[in-house]
Amino acid sequence: MITAHQVLHGYTIGIFPMAEPDTGEIFWYEPKKRGVIFLEDSNIPKSVRKEIRLNNFQFEINKDFEATIKACAERNETWISDEIIELYINLYEMGYGHSFEVWDGQQLIGGLYGIALGRVFFGESMFHRKNNASKMALAFCIDTLKENNFHLIDTQYYTEHLKQFNTQEIPQQVYMKELTLALH
Repeated sequence: MITAHQVLHGYTIGIFPMAEPDTGEIFWYEPKKRGVIFLEDSNIPKSVRKEIRLNNFQFEINKDFEATIKACAERNETWISDEIIELYINLYEMGYGHSFEVWDGQQLIGGLYGIALGRVFFGESMFHRKNNASKMALAFCIDTLKENNFHLIDTQYYTEHLKQFNTQEIPQQVYMKELTLALH
């Protein structure tokens, strides 16, 4: 079993853990190309800003970290095993794990979670139970991190879903330079 301290160390050297969907066995990953959002270059789509403005949703940080990570794991195939959930709850209790959540009254409708170290937020996973709730959570995350002088969000991989936020795909060597800069 890996420990929370090993996970933190892994992030500082450019790797992260994921469980195999079939076995739950945890492996370390180091993509050759890394998805990142440089906060100074980030973009929040107008449609997402409009949806935030028009709805009466509540935006919270760490209101229910455990519910957020468990909601992220509710998929047919997931890399978020019970051991991963336990690890990240431990990291949350240590002050490193954070969730950005969207609430509709008493219902958690979207969110994301990850780890904050230095001026980097290592985004792990996101979910939605209402259309665009994960995008609204990411917009909230971006705004909050910018206000707190963060440099980048490590999205691990580049996806079409993240493209509209100006996610970039950079080589691992470039990522490591940016990571070192943001951790010190």
